Amino acid sequence: MNKLTQFWDNLRSGFWFLPFLIVLSSIVYVVILIQMDYAGGNRWLAQWPRVFGVTAEGARDMLSTLASSMMSVMGITFSMTLLALALASSQYTSRVLRNFMRSRVTQVTLGTFAGIFVYCLIVMHTIRTGDALFVPSMAVFFAFILSFGGIAVLIFFIHHIASSIQASTIIASVAHETIASINRLLPEKQDYEADEDESQNPIIDSLDERTWYPVPSVVSGYIESVNNDALLHLAEDIRTIVRMEHGIGAFVVQDTALVSLALTYPPDQSTVDALNAAYSIGRHRSVEQDPAFGIRQIVDMAIKALSPGVNDTSTAVMCVDYLTSIMVQLAGRKFPSSHRYKGETLRVVAIVPSFEGLLAEAFDQIRGSAETNVAILARMLSAFNTIGSMAIRPSHIRALNEQLRYIEEVVDRCIEASHDRAPLEKRLSEVRETLEIQSTSFAGKVSSS
Repeated sequence: MNKLTQFWDNLRSGFWFLPFLIVLSSIVYVVILIQMDYAGGNRWLAQWPRVFGVTAEGARDMLSTLASSMMSVMGITFSMTLLALALASSQYTSRVLRNFMRSRVTQVTLGTFAGIFVYCLIVMHTIRTGDALFVPSMAVFFAFILSFGGIAVLIFFIHHIASSIQASTIIASVAHETIASINRLLPEKQDYEADEDESQNPIIDSLDERTWYPVPSVVSGYIESVNNDALLHLAEDIRTIVRMEHGIGAFVVQDTALVSLALTYPPDQSTVDALNAAYSIGRHRSVEQDPAFGIRQIVDMAIKALSPGVNDTSTAVMCVDYLTSIMVQLAGRKFPSSHRYKGETLRVVAIVPSFEGLLAEAFDQIRGSAETNVAILARMLSAFNTIGSMAIRPSHIRALNEQLRYIEEVVDRCIEASHDRAPLEKRLSEVRETLEIQSTSFAGKVSSS
């Protein structure tokens, strides 16, 4: 099922699929209209000669003009799209190009112009002169209507391109896609959750004592998704433990270990094939099962904005703001355990994301690129204050305190002006107070339970 989902996502990400469907629908529609004209629609339309009356030569001229116009406009649309892709890649990051290619507006626009072009060609082919005179008046009139629709689509497309290359639109789009992935993968929310301690589990302690046989990957690429249910059932069927060697979003090299099995004998080929079939490996990462990739895209945009060649603090501030909204969503979610059981038996040791890891992914590199940027440091402190107020586990507070300590080191080392240091130190104190209040609240919940 994961492979089908990934295949569908790849189709949606291409320029060709939706335009191809629109062209097919235009062919079906024109065939229906021409058949209606053959079946007597001309006699019915003859009652309105001022609207539907047109000679064969006039119909051909009009359709030829419309077809050539649609091809010209489609070329302009392709040029505008490629220009937007080049601008987004150079100004922000090449990782956001996939979002542009998935744009429904762009795909529908290309499909509309291509569909009108094909429609006009087919109608022109059916026009007959001489003794077998036939002019599909209904189809010709509808081509005239489609031309007005094409003009409306072109105007809306120009508006869409102008707004889609704005930094705020791109960042918001990536953040929305990332939050949607979080809602899908981590739907369970909690108010408070104690830290798990699996270190005392004797089954887990004995894992290093087992004999592990690696299962090689059949291809190289990024792990886009994993069918966890298939891994669990397979581990139960062969009565073993499956240990993931790479998590979602990681790059795996062909013939290197994809997973390892706790067996007393090497796995057979059918087992190797079944384990590889549970993984979807492609040429690029996807946000569908990898929210960290959405965070990575926003971080890349922030780093690009903070580079000396761009020096766009406002864009970097927006990136921090949207990263804050993503981390607030993650702060209230229950993350899956890395150890998965079937009944009372451990079957899968997975590599799963954690709040602490995603927090570091979101802010570490931005902090390194903004060591002397007071606005970004202040915004990051505000972000930690907001995230800390929504934290549900003591480990979240520890991770935020660690980030706070890093910021404090940067302020001490890089911010020399007293008028810049003072507001940052005040903000640091406010965040410490928030985290301390949250820690006290956790302690009270533990004692009451």
